[in-house]
Amino acid sequence: MSYIGSKPANKPVVASDLDPTVITGQTALAVAPADTDEFLISDAGTLKRLDASLIGGANTPAFLAYLGSTQNPSDATVTDVTMNTEAFDVGSCFNTGTYTFTPTTAGKYFLFTSIRAGSDTSRPAFIEIQARIRKNGGNCANQLLSSYSASNLDGFNANITTVVEANGSSDAFKVDFYGDVDAGTISLTSGQHQTYFGGYKLIGV
Repeated sequence: MSYIGSKPANKPVVASDLDPTVITGQTALAVAPADTDEFLISDAGTLKRLDASLIGGANTPAFLAYLGSTQNPSDATVTDVTMNTEAFDVGSCFNTGTYTFTPTTAGKYFLFTSIRAGSDTSRPAFIEIQARIRKNGGNCANQLLSSYSASNLDGFNANITTVVEANGSSDAFKVDFYGDVDAGTISLTSGQHQTYFGGYKLIGV
């Protein structure tokens, strides 16, 4: 390290001791800092090293999963939505076999889901759907939609957003569905932009 003048023995290094080129640097960093990159900061007048990983934080774990193929739940029955295909899964916390998100970092999470549901019978006289995000089997957030008297609706998009607390070990989240129609078969539309479930960790809260 380069100093201005000679550094006395047993004297803490302060900002005025450093050659300006140490601070300004000779080479530009052309990419985002890695977690192990370090910065020099002045903490109440004492220079300290700070790892980039301690600045801000990351919105991870994070995931987006979706229904990979059309699902036909039984009428008037609560059914897990088979979110069996991942768009991404940062932290590997989503299980495509159980359709469950179990975050490994404690904190608050923003979760969202959208379920595209309808009947294969055009404009049934009655259709009702309910989508839920569940935490450890209990109701966490839900949306109920219904239509009566042949109101020209073949189906609905049930959209839910919520903020939840996770303990980082055993708290688990999944989406289930209830549908009831007077005729035909209930159908959940597959695809990343039709029926999906996602979330990410909030920082600063």
